[in-house]
Amino acid sequence: MRTIGNVIWFVLGGAIMGLSWWLAGLLAYVSIVGIPWGRACFVIGQFTFFPFGKEAINRKELKQQDDIGTGALGVIGNVIWFLCAGLWLAIGHVISALFNFVTIIGIPFGIQHLKLAGIALAPIGKTIVSSEVAAAARKSRAETTVAALRNRA
Repeated sequence: MRTIGNVIWFVLGGAIMGLSWWLAGLLAYVSIVGIPWGRACFVIGQFTFFPFGKEAINRKELKQQDDIGTGALGVIGNVIWFLCAGLWLAIGHVISALFNFVTIIGIPFGIQHLKLAGIALAPIGKTIVSSEVAAAARKSRAETTVAALRNRA
C-alpha cells in the first residue's frame, strides 16, 4: 500500500515539491554558509518525493539527548531558515495541499503536504526515519517519562 501511495503522491505534487526542496538545497550550497541547510534540504527533498512509510521526528526524541540542532543553535538556525526559504517552501506545500483537497482521492495527500509545510517552517533538529522507528522512539521516550514520574512520587 505504501508503494501505491508513494507513486500517486509523486504524481500529485511530490515531484514538484521534492524538486523545490532540492533547488533550495542547491541555492544553500552555492552560498557556502548555507551548506548545513542545503544538506537538510536534500534529505527532506528525498523524503518529499516518497513520504509514505517514513516520518520526520525530532532528533532529541530519537536519541533522548540534545545535540547542536535541537538546542539554542537549532532555534537560531530555524529562524534563519524560515526567513530565507522555509516560508516559501511551506507556501508551496499549502498550495499543493489545497489542490489535493479539491478531490476526494487527494485528501490524504493534502494532509501529507500540510505535514511537510510544518517541516518546511523549522527543519533543523529533525531527522527522517521509518514510521516503525518513530513509533518505537516515541514509546521509549514515554516509558522514560513515566519511569521518571514514578521515581519522583
